[in-house]
Amino acid sequence: MKTFAFVFPGQGSQSVGMLDGWGDHPVVVQALQEASDALGENVGQLIKDGPKEVLALTTNTQPVMLVAGVAAWRVWRAEGGALPAAVAGHSLGEYSALVAAGVLTLAQAAPLVRLRAAAMQEAVPVGTGAMAAILGMDSAKVIAGCAEALASFGPGTSEVVEAVNFNDPIQTVIAGTKAGVDKACEVLKAAGAKRTLPLPVSAPFHSSLMKPAAEKLRAALADVALAAPQIPVLNNVDVAVQQDADAIRDALYRQAFGPVRWVECVHALKARGITHIIESGPGKVLAGLTKRIDPELVGGAIFDPASLAETRELLA
Repeated sequence: MKTFAFVFPGQGSQSVGMLDGWGDHPVVVQALQEASDALGENVGQLIKDGPKEVLALTTNTQPVMLVAGVAAWRVWRAEGGALPAAVAGHSLGEYSALVAAGVLTLAQAAPLVRLRAAAMQEAVPVGTGAMAAILGMDSAKVIAGCAEALASFGPGTSEVVEAVNFNDPIQTVIAGTKAGVDKACEVLKAAGAKRTLPLPVSAPFHSSLMKPAAEKLRAALADVALAAPQIPVLNNVDVAVQQDADAIRDALYRQAFGPVRWVECVHALKARGITHIIESGPGKVLAGLTKRIDPELVGGAIFDPASLAETRELLA
């Protein structure tokens, strides 16, 4: 079998009915039940029926993406799939990776990600923060453009704009105050960015404006017992594998207001001898990024029985 890693998507890959392809697969039913019990609501119904606008609320999106990623992982294992050489997750997906590695139970993780989502939403009033994807530009130029945009506001400004998601070599997401992001988009467009695309999100995730949310998350994490990872988990914030519970807690705390270093994560997985990266959960966003980050790596995805069968063949 090929040397492979499992990776878990974050916010943005959700869709109404995203688990329908699994039908009544018992481990998917069980995962939905565990999350529902932990949150005190019917998570399966929320995913099945939506509506889309309700599913897109950050406080709903984060728990449903967690359970969707974990469900696909559990199907893989229940159907005889081998353990990967490592796991990782994009932003929120890191919580799914920690569940897969046995660090957290799904029952522990679901309330944690809901708290994380609520704290992020409360940290910045709706409409005052923004995010935008910068396409067709090297990340170093994006960082420089953000600095130039900030400088234009003068010394002591309260505006914020930062590079927060390094998704592929020429796709970087920026976040901050609305005025800061708008100015950076203007500067970056003039500097040659192919496209600056405002994102339909309700908060400037992974920016320094999320520090108040991170403090709430840190307090909650302190009360959660973490088990030793059964599989190496590569984190976003340091691009590192941690074994110690306190180090894992600290990385999750800093991840809330630190950038997602996905390009480096994929390179680090390859450096561990991994040749195939399998996305566990709805969509193929990370599989697409894998190909753009390193064409030598093979990307796959598991989100229904057909894609599970394809992945088996891919890894055989």
